[in-house]
Amino acid sequence: MARRYGQIIPRGEPRCAIPVAIALRQSLIEIASVRQTNLGQSTKMGMVYEYLTGPRFRAHVESIVEKFAEMEQDLARERKTMIRLWAKREEQIRGVIESTAGMYGDLQGIAGKGLNEIEGLQVSMLPSGGEGESSS
Repeated sequence: MARRYGQIIPRGEPRCAIPVAIALRQSLIEIASVRQTNLGQSTKMGMVYEYLTGPRFRAHVESIVEKFAEMEQDLARERKTMIRLWAKREEQIRGVIESTAGMYGDLQGIAGKGLNEIEGLQVSMLPSGGEGESSS
C-alpha cells in the first residue's frame, strides 16, 4: 500500500476494486438510510408531541368522552323504559292468569265434577294472591 496526501491507496489486484466499491457503496447507502430514518424519527416524535399537547387531540378526546357519556345516558333511559315495560307486561300476564282461573272456577261451579281438570289451573299450581286467604 502506498500513501498519498495522507490517504492509503491500496495496491493489488484490479479485479478486487469493483467488489470493494460495491460493498463500500452499499455501506454508504445503509448509513445514509439510517441517518434519514433517525432524522425523520425525531421529526415525527416532535410532531406527535405537538399533536398530543395541541387543541386537536384535546378536541378528539373531549368528543369521545362526550359520546361515551351520551351512550351511558341512553342506556340508563333504555333500562328504565324496559323495566317499566316488563313490570307492565308482568301485571298484564298476572291479570290474564287470574281472569282465566276465575272463569275456570265459575265453570267448575256450574259444571261440577264433569269439567275436566286443566293443568296449570289447579289450585295448587296458581300463585297465591295474599296471605290469610282460606280455601273452601
